[in-house]
Amino acid sequence: MIPQIDLTDAEDKALREVLSNGLKGYNDEKIGLHDRQDLTIRVTDPETGEPIGGLVGRTSLGMLFIDLVYLPKSLRGTGTGSRILALAEEEGRRRGCSKAVLFTISFQAPDFYKKLGWQVFGEIAPKPPGATRVYLTKDL
Repeated sequence: MIPQIDLTDAEDKALREVLSNGLKGYNDEKIGLHDRQDLTIRVTDPETGEPIGGLVGRTSLGMLFIDLVYLPKSLRGTGTGSRILALAEEEGRRRGCSKAVLFTISFQAPDFYKKLGWQVFGEIAPKPPGATRVYLTKDL
């Protein structure tokens, strides 16, 4: 059989599920441990109950992965970011994680994470200039 291969810029939730389930099965087979769990911290507007920011990530095989963090400008510098990051780290420890990893972009928040004990372990500087990806880790 020769498979058909297609490239697209469209989101494909069914494909994402096939890939995720395939990797979970492979990992279970090789390691015998399936501990992957999503992690979501939701920041909501107290008046509307609508989400305005937060954090999404996951834990897997002893690692906390922080995928996305966002807060609106009105909440930056208020301690909210530190609180949600501390919650994620605490939950990672509760789930048995000993390490955490994330990446940010040089114009986003590398100094924020460094202030909270995260350490840079790599940088990639693609074009355009000023958009360096900064990879950080933290012992939990």
